[in-house]
Formats: sequence, C-alpha cells, structure tokens
Amino acid sequence: MLHVTDAMIDRHVTAADAQAAMLEAFRSFGRGDAAMQERIRTEAGGVKLSTLGAVIPDQQVAGAKVYTTIAGQFSFVILLFSTVDGRPLASFDAGAITRLRTAACTVLAAQRLVRPGAQTLALFGAGTQGVQHALQLCAALPLARVLISDPYADAGAAERLAGQCGVPVEFCQPDQAAAAADVIVTASRSTTPLFSGALVKPGTFVAAIGSSLPHTRELDDTLLSRAATVVVEWRQQSLREAGDLVLADKAVLPDSKIVELADVLLDTRQIRKHADDIVIYKSVGVGLEDVALAGAAWQRIAAAEAPSAAA
Repeated sequence: MLHVTDAMIDRHVTAADAQAAMLEAFRSFGRGDAAMQERIRTEAGGVKLSTLGAVIPDQQVAGAKVYTTIAGQFSFVILLFSTVDGRPLASFDAGAITRLRTAACTVLAAQRLVRPGAQTLALFGAGTQGVQHALQLCAALPLARVLISDPYADAGAAERLAGQCGVPVEFCQPDQAAAAADVIVTASRSTTPLFSGALVKPGTFVAAIGSSLPHTRELDDTLLSRAATVVVEWRQQSLREAGDLVLADKAVLPDSKIVELADVLLDTRQIRKHADDIVIYKSVGVGLEDVALAGAAWQRIAAAEAPSAAA
C-alpha cells in the first residue's frame, strides 16, 4: 500500500486538480451517488481525535480522514480504499490535501456566486488556509488587490503574498477591510465575530471557513440577517458544527435561507437573484472533500511514485 506524503501532493496535484475533484464529488453527492460520514470528535486529557469519511463509487474510492488536535495543532491522515474490491489503496499525510480542498471548494462557490466586477479581497487570517485561499481566488477571479487583517501576521506577510498572487497586498484594519471588500474570506481562530456585518457592502460574497466548532463564530447576526443565502457543504453536518449558524438567532437564519453546495454546483437553485444580494458560503470541511481529492491524487501519484518507491 502506497503512503503519500504532503511533498508528493505538492509535486503532483495542483489547485486546478483539486477544484475539478471537488466539482465532480459534490455533483455526485447531489445526485445521490455518493455518501458522507459526519465528523465524530473524541477527547481526553487535552487530546482530541476526529474522524470523518465518504464513499464515492463514481470515483471508485471510499475512505476516512483521521486526525488529532493537540494545543490547537492538527495532524492529519487519510486512509483510502477501493470500492471495486475493498482493498486499501493508500495512506496520506493529508495536510496538503486539507489545504488544497478547502480553498478549492471556496473557489467553486465564488466562481458562481461572486458579483461580476469584484476587485477587492479582504483576508481575515493570513495563515495556511488564508494564504491558500488568496492564491486560488486570485488565480480564478479578476481580483485587483488583497487586504490582510491579521494581528498575528509578520511584517513581511503582505509582500510575500503579493509576490505569490501577482496583485498588490496591504495590511488593513478589520472594519476598513470589511467595508472595502467585494469578496471576504475569514480564515481565523476567532471565537467571536471579526467585524460588524453592517459594514459589508451590498453584493459582497463572504466565505467563512475558520470555525467548525459550535461555540466559535467569525460572522455576526447582522451579516447573517442581511444575507440573501447561506451556502453550506452539507446541511446535516454544518448545522451541528458551524458556530456561525448554531449561535445565530433563529430569526435571522430561517431554514429557507440555507442551500447546499451541491445544489449550487448542479445549478438546481438560483442563488444570486439580485446584484446587491450578500451571499455567504460557510465551510466546516466534510469527508467528501478529503476522500475525493485523495482519490484523484492516488490515481496520479501511484503511477508516478510507486515504481521509484519499489526500486
């Protein structure tokens, strides 16, 4: 059985590969041809073990992602199996897969839901996920600048990101970033809202990807009340895990406002009906994403790496 390292993923799998795998997987799920397992968390002595998974017959793979969380640090592993004969195909370190698949799903949503003419991206959190989101979004959309709001970012973060994205990047205060942006990505560890939803411009697309815990949130009720639609990966898991939704006043988040990503990607629902509609994409990370990208990566890497590994 092949073991796939993060370095192997970085060599062989691109952001475009990740976006294609996510599109195929969510469409399969939306048609009822794939299934997911919700995340289960178990904790003792300050150590948390989490598991989630999926079965994707269209890609001939099934698998599970297992990871630990210790002092806020994650260590990921994915196990991949064949749905044809049940044999184990590969294990993965999965840090790189997690980084790629999260941003890829945001890009798929953004390509369909961002208002035409959007130019400014506000990035709340310039860590691993924030940077990957900026890279993929700047490649996929005609963005002209990036504003960083992150009190923990080092002084060179803006210059480095500008070099990677090919657009001007500057630091900005939270309220200024929220008010100036056409696209907002929140990729933080914040437990409370990052900015006032009253500041967000009509027509803005917001991707909230930092919180997957029911007691933490990055967005306030004001923004949720102003949003025309909230898109989630999987209603069943999102409404249990996403603090942005769990902690919201029910009056600002009626069930009719929530739409699954598969419906967006299958074009079964019209989401943006007016140019001024604010649309939120709330991600928690689901097993379908990990298994789908692992399957796509395995097909490519098995051929490229297995002979040299066996030599």
